[in-house]
Amino acid sequence: MPETIQPAQLVGSNPIRKEGRAKVLGQARYVDDITMPEMWYGATVRSNIARGRILSISFPPEIPWHEFTIVSAKDIPGENTIVHLTKDHPCLAAEYINHPDEPILLLAHPDKRVLPAAVAAVKIEYEVYPAVFTIEESEAEDGPQVWNPNPADVAHHHHLKNTFKTYLLQNGDPDEAFAAADFIIEGEYHTGAQEQLYIENNGIIGEYLGDEGVKVQGSMQCPYYVVHALELVFDLPREKCRVIQTETGGAFGGKEDFPSVIASHAALLAMKCGHPVKICYDRGEDMVGTTKRHPSRTRHRTAVSKDGRILGGTIDFAIDGGAYATLSPVVLSRGTIHAAGPYHWPHLIVRAKAMATNIAPHGAFRGFGAPQSLFALERHMDKIAGVLGLTPEEFRRRNFLKTGDQTATGQHLLEPVDMQALLTRALKEADYHAKIARYAESNKTDPIKRGLGFASFFHGSGFTGSGERRLNSLVEIDLTPDGRPRVLMGSTEFGQGTNTVISQVAAQALNLPYEAIVIAQPDTGHVPDSGPTVASRTTMVVGKLVERASRSLCLTLTNSGYVPRGYTPEEFQAGAIAYLAEHGECKVSARYEPVGEIFWDDEKYKGDAYPAYAWAVYVAEVAVDTRTYQATVTDFHALQEVGKVLHPILAEGQIQGGVAQGIGYAIYEKCEYKNGRMMNNQMTNYIMPTSADLPPIHVHFEETPSVQGAFGAKGIGELPMDGPAPAILNAVLNATGIAFNTIPLLPEDIFERMTRTSDTGSEALEPAVDRDTRVEAEVVA
Repeated sequence: MPETIQPAQLVGSNPIRKEGRAKVLGQARYVDDITMPEMWYGATVRSNIARGRILSISFPPEIPWHEFTIVSAKDIPGENTIVHLTKDHPCLAAEYINHPDEPILLLAHPDKRVLPAAVAAVKIEYEVYPAVFTIEESEAEDGPQVWNPNPADVAHHHHLKNTFKTYLLQNGDPDEAFAAADFIIEGEYHTGAQEQLYIENNGIIGEYLGDEGVKVQGSMQCPYYVVHALELVFDLPREKCRVIQTETGGAFGGKEDFPSVIASHAALLAMKCGHPVKICYDRGEDMVGTTKRHPSRTRHRTAVSKDGRILGGTIDFAIDGGAYATLSPVVLSRGTIHAAGPYHWPHLIVRAKAMATNIAPHGAFRGFGAPQSLFALERHMDKIAGVLGLTPEEFRRRNFLKTGDQTATGQHLLEPVDMQALLTRALKEADYHAKIARYAESNKTDPIKRGLGFASFFHGSGFTGSGERRLNSLVEIDLTPDGRPRVLMGSTEFGQGTNTVISQVAAQALNLPYEAIVIAQPDTGHVPDSGPTVASRTTMVVGKLVERASRSLCLTLTNSGYVPRGYTPEEFQAGAIAYLAEHGECKVSARYEPVGEIFWDDEKYKGDAYPAYAWAVYVAEVAVDTRTYQATVTDFHALQEVGKVLHPILAEGQIQGGVAQGIGYAIYEKCEYKNGRMMNNQMTNYIMPTSADLPPIHVHFEETPSVQGAFGAKGIGELPMDGPAPAILNAVLNATGIAFNTIPLLPEDIFERMTRTSDTGSEALEPAVDRDTRVEAEVVA
């Protein structure tokens, strides 16, 4: 066993990435690198309308259709559904269409070059129905229903029209706060859809194994999600649905729910044609046919005192779920809980709803609802400060949560929370006060207006409420024939560093070198269900299970006498080999157990929302060119408290990557739709920031270890998505004096506001005073 880093140094050190060498040398095999004997290729025939009924399908004679395998909904042996949280999502459209590019037929052929022409040749006639494309259209009482006219087909949805899910979070009585308020301040905020834009497109190889069931392998985040989908589509028991994650080139949530669709399609084609079938989307198909970040609309109404205290308020939070529910209810859940942010609200009601539209379903994306609601909150905090005549810093400091306080869900913050110190350090690192003063002078004459803004926020680690208990996640560790510990888990590596950090945890707990640890390929035929690789839970929750299982393995081997206490790596390996020779196998496990008491009421949405929280303050510096109307981020400081940082280089990379995505979300990336279909579905017309568009991103950590995570770690993956957009738009306000409440903020938006002759250019536009009360209400721009 080569030894480069001593075990005592592992946690907090930077060992090389577990999979790094294979990737650098081109040895890593992604799904499109894999071939199989007599493998065919698959393609999808999709709808070109947003909503309607299929009248006929025809196959023109110029294509030799006898060479193809064609699968329709009639060929599905089980249920025609892709199960996520509900069964509303068809595997293939049988009669009705509910969004553009909805899959209708599947084609397979041994030569993938003939598939595009065959897909284009299929003729489908429709009866077209009215469709809805926005939250507002979906809400309209006299507007059309999103789903088809058959009431049985909407039985899986909420009793309210065009609604997937609603939540009501209530703490106290906001009416009391409004009655006592010196000011009532309102605001409406909008966020757009965003494409995950992973490097590797979605791809799956499906095999039908007869009596042995089905097997799929491909690019994904959550193998056991795919297992569950295959069970229903093929009417098979779980043990006959085998799913293997291949090397995965990025995901960001986009390969959480959607791989269940493409895996079912590939396996259906394999079943009918009798060959393995590979389906790999090109970029255009991947962008139009897969999930995006949910667009949102948030309305705030906040009661404050003249000394800058939040007295209470209401928050109405709505997201656009697209045509089918997918993961919208849980995205809505996280957005609802994060809507109050790191502030004390004596009285609060959050009303939240996920609406349906005739757009391809939206789904998981890094941040999972929190970036939407926190964008609105942090813009609103700056708005309130402006109305009160306070600085954004002063107003936030008067309302921050602290250790021992209760969150909006009633959760007591038992672990240390110090947002005051985080804000102080973040502003110091960014030289915030000096630059604010300097730019106030230069902006009087310089056509390039400069400003700074910040966002204060938190992000819950793990599943909401009792979610982790319901998952009941399991991790196992066994020994390889050469005596090395091997971690068996359903958690996946897709570029974020899971295998590296888990190896650090196991090696530290076993007092072995990092190189000694083996991570098993995620294969549901051999690894247990450790829960999905989502929700900032892998390092904290699964890592904790690995830590416990590693200690159990150590005790098993030392108590057996094969490995001496205080062993060297060589003694461990020799003893492990001897144990295997005698017993044949050595396997230990650890199942999720909550650390301390966790109370959560799913009906009232009250209690301990998350096992732990990461806390952060991000500061953005921007330049707005008043000649081109382009906003550019010129500097960025990201400070966060994330528990113990296990691998500083990987952690820094996670923050920098999340900030880059957040910058794109704020001022570059806009999904352009026409009749519900994404039109800019290529890298040539979907504008995202390149390295040349990004500023220096300075990453800073405060470490307060948490009892919840492995060696004190909390989740880190989603946090950096939450803060950049509001920080950037707050900086634009500081630079220009103009408030923008919708993202992405594009040059044409800035042009329109800067050239509007009636625009006062201020945040507090035309305050209207209710003369009969002590309440001043801001007119919403």
